[in-house]
Amino acid sequence: MKHFLLISVFGLVAAVAFAQGDPVVMTVNGVPVTRSEFEYSYNKNNNEVVIDRKTVAEYAELYANYKLKVQAALDEHLDTLSSFKQEFALYRDQQVRPTLVSDAEVLAEAKKAYDRAKEAIGPRGLIQPAHIFFRLSTKATPQEQERVKQRADSVYNVLRNGADFAELAKKVSENPRTAERGGLMGWMQPNQAYPEFEDVAYSLQPGEYSRPFLAPDGYHIVLMKARKQLEPFEELKDQIVRSFEQQGIRDAIAQQKLNDQAAAGNNSLTVDQLMEKRADSLAAVDPEMKYLIQEYHDGLLLYEISNREVWDRAAKDEIGQRAWFDVHKKDYAWSEPRYKGIAYHVKDKADVKAVKNCVKRLPFEQWAEALRTTFNPDSIIRIRVEKGLFKQGDNPTIDRMVFKVANADAKVNLDYPIDAVYGKKLKKYPEDYTDVRAQVIADYQEMLEQEWIASLRRRYPVKINQDVLKTVNQH
Repeated sequence: MKHFLLISVFGLVAAVAFAQGDPVVMTVNGVPVTRSEFEYSYNKNNNEVVIDRKTVAEYAELYANYKLKVQAALDEHLDTLSSFKQEFALYRDQQVRPTLVSDAEVLAEAKKAYDRAKEAIGPRGLIQPAHIFFRLSTKATPQEQERVKQRADSVYNVLRNGADFAELAKKVSENPRTAERGGLMGWMQPNQAYPEFEDVAYSLQPGEYSRPFLAPDGYHIVLMKARKQLEPFEELKDQIVRSFEQQGIRDAIAQQKLNDQAAAGNNSLTVDQLMEKRADSLAAVDPEMKYLIQEYHDGLLLYEISNREVWDRAAKDEIGQRAWFDVHKKDYAWSEPRYKGIAYHVKDKADVKAVKNCVKRLPFEQWAEALRTTFNPDSIIRIRVEKGLFKQGDNPTIDRMVFKVANADAKVNLDYPIDAVYGKKLKKYPEDYTDVRAQVIADYQEMLEQEWIASLRRRYPVKINQDVLKTVNQH
């Protein structure tokens, strides 16, 4: 009776969707997929930049398989894992949080910041000084203080005799950051610098420069480049808003709103519950947002269950990899031979044989560690080695000594002048599955994927409405 009731409910949902102009393209285990949902996914994954574009019919089968895997993940309750909940909530909030804040609210925050800045600047306005700086330690002796003062006075006299302020600043100022700009500092407002510096700087008019004066960090000579009052808000608002957006103002406003709502006495909802409620309300009126959030939700589930059923399983199942290779060895035939071994370079001729004796009774995968611990156990490098599965053109030493390539470009290393090789030439097939492990794993994963999909098709019913499918992007 319960099963019949579920079918009836799903049938009702499908009927309502069709009546509202969004018919059901398919049902997977009785769960309807509307045309709008299918179109969202199809159009997103089959745009102009996609190389392997699918027809609607081809994509329908792939989408059904996708939904089958998601259903399997739900049946295994992977959506209840704390790791899934945290990652999904993080993404959902990234999409939803900006919708809690209007442009007007951002503009209001920008106006508040402007008003605070204007009040802080006051009638003194903004100044843009340049300076020549002579550093003086707070622990300087009287003799050192006098020496720095005399140096500042000397530079001041040079200025009075007509020297260019910017050129002098570049040569003698001890503030490297401003010196490279001819002493130019940024726009300043009151209370941004030492009072001793500001008192002198604000007393100057554009074009005037000061006598040397002492501030807590040393002696300064200041040239006033420009003065102004703060521009009206209308002139600066776009710049302020852009700066606020870059600093994440919307996120900050949204978080404050959520905190206030969660802390309200008449509200028992947590911040996470408020975000979930907001996401649901958006999904009800914005299909794009609905499908975007659902896509990430289902994508997380798909990744987790695919990793368990296929990817991680194939990567770790060495017995399965070996068995697969043994059955399909001919599929991995080469069009040209390979050399499985090492090219090595030594200083002492005796080491040519020593290297061979070191590895000749060991499995190939143990060679690198054996050579390292035997010949290069510390900072003294006794031999140089290249290990791998080489085809012609991969390694000049092997090209010359194994494949007999004339004039192979093998540069002689004067520190390791003796070249040698050790290994075996494989004419047509890999010797072992580890020789082509990456391809074996990929093929093994593909086999596990197909078996898994077949089992899901047997487990869950799939019904594709061909009449509705024909109307995709045609209505």
